[in-house]
Amino acid sequence: MVARIERVGTGHGLPTMRCMVETVLLAEPRGFCAGVEMAIKALTWMVRVFEPPVYCYHEIVHNRSVVETFERAGVVFVDHEDEVPLGSPVMLSAHGSAPEVVAAAESRSAVMVDAVCPLVTKVHHEVKRMARDGFDIIYVGHEGHDEAVGAVAEAPDAVTLVDPGRGLGDFSAADGSRVALVAQTTLGMFEWKTVLDQANARYPELWTARKSDLCYATTNRQSAVEVLAERCDVVLVVGSENSSNTQALVRVASESGTPAYRVDGPRSIDRAWFEGASVVGVTAGASAPDQSVRAVIEAVGPSDGVQRVSVTDEGEYFPPPPRLRAFLGALQSAVEGGVAARFPGRPGPLDDDRAWDAAHALDLLGV
Repeated sequence: MVARIERVGTGHGLPTMRCMVETVLLAEPRGFCAGVEMAIKALTWMVRVFEPPVYCYHEIVHNRSVVETFERAGVVFVDHEDEVPLGSPVMLSAHGSAPEVVAAAESRSAVMVDAVCPLVTKVHHEVKRMARDGFDIIYVGHEGHDEAVGAVAEAPDAVTLVDPGRGLGDFSAADGSRVALVAQTTLGMFEWKTVLDQANARYPELWTARKSDLCYATTNRQSAVEVLAERCDVVLVVGSENSSNTQALVRVASESGTPAYRVDGPRSIDRAWFEGASVVGVTAGASAPDQSVRAVIEAVGPSDGVQRVSVTDEGEYFPPPPRLRAFLGALQSAVEGGVAARFPGRPGPLDDDRAWDAAHALDLLGV
């Protein structure tokens, strides 16, 4: 893949580390994907509309700094739906939830908004359809990950969770001609391909989606970090430990033979990593804010500045969750005394949703 390189300057404000790094190569794309953008903006709306606390089932995205920002704004993150007091507003995370969780949240809350990523919803639909058609389903994912838990729960009797690190193992199907393979959207491309090759060899009539279940952001960021690793002495991946796509970026860079380290921010950096290194690559998982990326670059302090290494442009956009659109539209009508209802062409509160992003949303919280 041919990369475009654009020279840019560094920012100022944080103390730099004393090291011999000359250049930082900054991956494009990196950081927030469309699903994360949608979820963060949706929860920001909830915080601004309702008095705290607002409840969220599981972390809205897997990033500690984002979660802490919302906690300071009055969001309470819960791991069980019965932790939500009756009548409270609740949001379901971007990773997708089990059907029983959705139903319980619906019954307990005054307003329930599901911020599941549409690409995760696609996998849920695949699982339900294949189970209905009598397929044995192999779900490739990490045990205990929120996304995997929610997807498997759509048809637990038909689905076998297969960890990509262990492969198919002793999995066997009742009918070798009716086997389906689906995946957690945030897997490493090499993880998915390894299990896909095994499954194809064992089940020649294997069903898979025409387009891989791996999301565009996952594959784009992994392609970018591959290019980065070829040009760097060390790669830093900004993101939280429980972020699957962040960990995949570390593995992809390491597979390329370049030392790679996950960092939450500047305080996670070890100066010893840069001994003998003149070029450091920086990228970020799909749930990591760019503020953290900028802080890491400031801490590295490259003497010759920063170069962007771009492998593709992303223009994907996911609109706000339908429930949120309906609720805010109804709220607008109520506040305006029915004006919006009488004049349906009147602009609504979400009509300019494309005009702001998740970074602006986090800034709006003012905490």
